[in-house]
Amino acid sequence: MKTFVIGDIHGAHRALVQCLERCGFNKKEDLLINLGDVCDGWNYTYECVEELLTIENRIDLLGNHDEWFRQWMLTGVHPDRWIQGGLGCYVSYERNMERMDPGLVPVEHWKFFQYMALYYKDDDRNVFFVHAGFDRYKSIADNKADDPAIFYWDRTLWDKAMSCKHEQKLQTVDDFKEIFIGHTTCSKLRKGLPVRAGGVWNLDTGAGWEGKLTIMDVDTKEFWQSDLVKNLYPDDTSRRTHY
Repeated sequence: MKTFVIGDIHGAHRALVQCLERCGFNKKEDLLINLGDVCDGWNYTYECVEELLTIENRIDLLGNHDEWFRQWMLTGVHPDRWIQGGLGCYVSYERNMERMDPGLVPVEHWKFFQYMALYYKDDDRNVFFVHAGFDRYKSIADNKADDPAIFYWDRTLWDKAMSCKHEQKLQTVDDFKEIFIGHTTCSKLRKGLPVRAGGVWNLDTGAGWEGKLTIMDVDTKEFWQSDLVKNLYPDDTSRRTHY
């Protein structure tokens, strides 16, 4: 079994399929760690969830956009009023349901979003996976106790990692060998390739905007990317068109 990690999908179903095909992902044997933000951006969040549900071994982490959709399912009110890419998610679910009603969301989709994890710690590899970041001066347990939302909102961890010198490792209370994140788009760096800084890998390469979706083998660091998502959806008028 191989372990793969994928960056922020943001409703780009065609990009998701390309990444899975290009890395030779085995849906019955391999493990996929989804860094979150499946929602918002392009018009195919529903289809992305359907695709992910066909993967037997999967760890889904909660992104801030996923949390907004989860809150809509629970309350009927979208906290961000379907902006910041939310229109694409709205269009996708409306197209696949009779109307936008939380009660009409398929049960498996409910489970998908309700059971998303705040983070994943691979003890064997001593590697940590999270959508956004955390306060590196606290343990993960203390971060969770103090403010669970930090795991899908924080940007300070990546900011600190970016300030590290070449080959310098960012120090954290829980001394992880490596950390994988998304959330903060790094598509302008290294010509749209994933970026490593301070021992932190950032895999958000702009699939929610005009960039690419990235999937990586956690052990070998070999990675595969989709085509530019703006070229996969040239007629998608709900997409976000600028950074």
